[in-house]
Amino acid sequence: MSDRDRLEATPEENDSIDDGLDRAKRLAEREEGLFGRQPQDWTRFIVPIVAVAWSLFQLSIASWLIIDSTYARAIHLAFAFLIVFLNVPMLKRELGRLSFLSAQHRISLLDFLLAIVAALAALYIALDYEGLAMRIGAPNTLDLIAGAVLVIVLLEASRRVIGPALPIIALGFILYAFLGPYMPSVIAFKGVSLNRFLGQMSMSTEGIYGIPLYVSARIVFLFVLFGAMLDRAGAGRYFIQLALSILGGFKGGPAKAAVVGSGLSGLVSGSSIANIVTTGTFTIPLMKKVGYPPKKAAAIEVAASTDGQLMPPIMGAAAFIIAEYVNVPYIEVVKAAAIPAFASYAALFFITHIEASKLGLTGMPRSELPPFWKTLMSGAHFLFPLFMLLYELIVVRHTPDTAAFNAIWVMAIVMFAQRPIQAYLNKEPLLPGFVRGFIDIVQALVGGARNMVSVALATAAAGIIVGVVAMGLGSRITEVVAILSGGNVFLMLIITAIASLLIGMGLPTTATYIVMASLTAKALVVVGAQNDFIVPLMAAHLFCFYFGILADDTPPVGLAAYAAAAIAKSPPIPTGLQGFMYDIRTAILPFMFIFNADLILDGITSWPLGLLVFAMACMGNFAFAAATQGWLITRNKAYEIPILLCATFILMQPKYVAQWIGFQYSPYWTYLIGLAIMGALYLSQRWRRSRHTA
Repeated sequence: MSDRDRLEATPEENDSIDDGLDRAKRLAEREEGLFGRQPQDWTRFIVPIVAVAWSLFQLSIASWLIIDSTYARAIHLAFAFLIVFLNVPMLKRELGRLSFLSAQHRISLLDFLLAIVAALAALYIALDYEGLAMRIGAPNTLDLIAGAVLVIVLLEASRRVIGPALPIIALGFILYAFLGPYMPSVIAFKGVSLNRFLGQMSMSTEGIYGIPLYVSARIVFLFVLFGAMLDRAGAGRYFIQLALSILGGFKGGPAKAAVVGSGLSGLVSGSSIANIVTTGTFTIPLMKKVGYPPKKAAAIEVAASTDGQLMPPIMGAAAFIIAEYVNVPYIEVVKAAAIPAFASYAALFFITHIEASKLGLTGMPRSELPPFWKTLMSGAHFLFPLFMLLYELIVVRHTPDTAAFNAIWVMAIVMFAQRPIQAYLNKEPLLPGFVRGFIDIVQALVGGARNMVSVALATAAAGIIVGVVAMGLGSRITEVVAILSGGNVFLMLIITAIASLLIGMGLPTTATYIVMASLTAKALVVVGAQNDFIVPLMAAHLFCFYFGILADDTPPVGLAAYAAAAIAKSPPIPTGLQGFMYDIRTAILPFMFIFNADLILDGITSWPLGLLVFAMACMGNFAFAAATQGWLITRNKAYEIPILLCATFILMQPKYVAQWIGFQYSPYWTYLIGLAIMGALYLSQRWRRSRHTA
C-alpha cells in the first residue's frame, strides 16, 4: 500500500492497518475458496492453468461455443472440483503421520486422485448422456456408483471450501429422504429408494445439476469474472477515492464515502467480505481518523458492504437464481429490488450522519482529500465497462450472460491499454506496460475462477436439498409451516426470517437463499393464499434473499463483522451487534414489501407513482433509523420514538392506514399524514436544540 493509499497515516497506524488487512483477507479467502496450498515445485502452475482454462471455457460458451446446458453444468462443476481438491487440503492442521492430508506446500497423491475422480464423476452425465437418457428410472450399477461418488465428493469439496454447515444440512436432507417413513407423524415423509435418489441427484436436472448450478455456469461466472477484472484493474480503490473527493469534507465524510463506495463496489461484488476487504481497507482507518470509534467504524463498513449485494443492477449471485425460479427476465428482479435497495442505502447514509452528529464530528480537511475532477478523470476508463453493462441490461435488454460477456471484452481492452497509456503519458517505455496489462488480464482470469469455486459448490450442494424437496418433501414442508404458524402470515414470516439468519450463519448468501427459497418461498405463497392474503412470488423470494444477506453480519458468527473488526482492531462480537443495529432498517424492508407490494413495484408502471413510492420509502426508512438510533436532529425524547415508528408505518403502508381511517380516495394521500408527523418532530427538535444551544 503506497503512502498516498494510506492517506498520510502514521507508521503505527500503517502497521495496524496491515495486520488487520491480513486477517481480513484470510477471512475473505476462506469465504471465497481462495485459501489453500502454496506449492514450491512445478505443481504451483497447475491450479492457475486450470483456473485460466475454466475462465476461457466460460467465455467460450457465452460467445461462440454452443453446447447443451447439461454439458455446460457438468464441465463447470468438474473445473470447480479440480481447483478445490488441488488447492485446498483435506485438513487445515497437520496431524503427525497423517500430515499428507494437510500438505500446504505440495499437492498430495491422494488429492490428485480425488481431483480426477471428482471431475470424472461430475462429467459422467455428459460422457454417457444418451445412455442415461435411455435408462431413466432404471440406472445400472455403474450409474449408481458414479452417482454415489458424485454426492460424496461434492459434500467433501463443499466442506473444504465453505465449511461444515452446508454439507451437514445436505446430509440431513439425504437422511430425511430415506428415513422419512420412520419420522413422527407430523414430519413423516414417504421416503425414496436408492435408485430414485441417485437418479434424481446425479442423472437429471432436478438435483445437483439443477437451476442453481445452471445459473452459476451460464451467468454468475461471467459477473464474478467481470468483478475480478475490475478489482484487478484498481476500480475498487477508484470508487472509494471518488466517493471521498465528493463526500469526505462533509460531517462524518469518510463514513458517507464508505456507504457510497461500498454501494458502487456492490454493483459487481457478490460477497460482503470481499467488499469489506476492498473498501474497508481505506474507509475504516479514515473513519477512525475523524473520530468514529473503531467499533462503529467497522460496523458502518459491515452494514454498507453487506447491503452491497442488494444493489441493482447486478446484486449478488442469488439474484440471477431468483429470475430463474420466478421465471421472469432478470430486469424484472432488478426492478423489484430497486426501491428497497436504494431506500436502505439512503437510510444508512442518514445513520452515518446521525452518528457523526452524536459524536460531534466534522469532515476531513479539503487539503487531505483527493481533488474531484482529477480523481474522476484518473479512473474514468473504469466507467466505460460499467456503462456498457448497464446499457446492455437496461436499454438493449440483452440476457445477463450476453451483457456480462460484452462488458468483459470492453474491460479487457481497458486493462490491456491502461498501463501503456500511463507509460506514454509518463514518457516511459510502452512494451512493459503492454506486458503488465496482459499479465493483469491473466491474473484476473485466475482470480475470477478461484472466486467462483465457493459459488459453484454452494449451488451444486444446495441442489441436493432442492432435489429432495422436489421428490415430494415440498408439500410436506408447506403443511408443517402452516401448522407452526397457525395460518398467520406474519408469524410465518418471523419463522422464515429466524431460520434464514440461523442457517445463514454458516452458509454463503447464495446457498442460504437456495435452501430457504426451496423450503419456504412457495410455502409463503400457498399459506398466504389459503388465508386470503396474496403474497407475490417475487416478494417471497426477495424475502429469503434479504435475510440470507443479513446473516453475514448476524452474531455470533457474522464473518463480515469479523473481517471489518480485524481491520478496525475492534472486538468482533460487539462490532457485529452494532452492525446488526445499523442493519435493522434493512431487516424491516422485507416485511414491508410483503404487505405492500408497491415497494417492489408490483403492478406499478407509472414513473411518477414509482418515484413517489421511492421517496416515501426513503422517508419511512429515515423515520425508522431515527427511532432506532435515538436521534433525528437531536437526541429523541422517549415519547418521540413511538411517534417515529408510527410515521414509519404510515409512510411504508399507506393502504392499510387508508383502510383503517376509512379514507375513500387514493390511499397515497395518507403519505401526507406521515410527512406531517415527521415535519412536526423536526420542528420540535429544532426548537429544542436551538433553545439548548442558546
